[in-house]
Amino acid sequence: MAEKNEAKWYVVHTYSGYENKVASDLATMVESRGMQDLIQDIKIPTEKVTEIKDDKKVEVERKIFPGYVLIKMIVTDDSWYVVRNIRGCTGFVGPASKPVPLTEEEVANLGVEKHSVEVGYSEGSTVKIISGPLEGYGGVVKTVDTANNSVCVVLSMFGRETPVELELDQISLADD
Repeated sequence: MAEKNEAKWYVVHTYSGYENKVASDLATMVESRGMQDLIQDIKIPTEKVTEIKDDKKVEVERKIFPGYVLIKMIVTDDSWYVVRNIRGCTGFVGPASKPVPLTEEEVANLGVEKHSVEVGYSEGSTVKIISGPLEGYGGVVKTVDTANNSVCVVLSMFGRETPVELELDQISLADD
């Protein structure tokens, strides 16, 4: 069970087109009232989309969930009141406007919180494969893609250079 004073992500419903205004007004209110410990983060999930207008490609940022703002907060009477009374905010998503936090899985699927991955190797590093069907083989890192949890390693197999896609935790630096 999570601690009572642990911040969780909540969804707030807004008037359509008011997402940015609600987020900026809330950020200003949090700053002026010194509530950074209660309301820790405010996000409007967006995605970059390439649109073709007048035979030109234009990259635009589009809201994934129009009419909604995500807020990472600890729910208290004060924090609930501040969020609920922002102009343009119609209430929390949940039964009878009672805030219901997003699950860890929902937060991960929405990509709201970025979890950075640090690995002890980089492009050009000599590594060995420590799990999977190619365990024991060694090679050189060609590319590292932490966002997709993958790494491309070039192995020397049967006298040829063979690129292999692996997960980040399937390799480690080779012992010299």
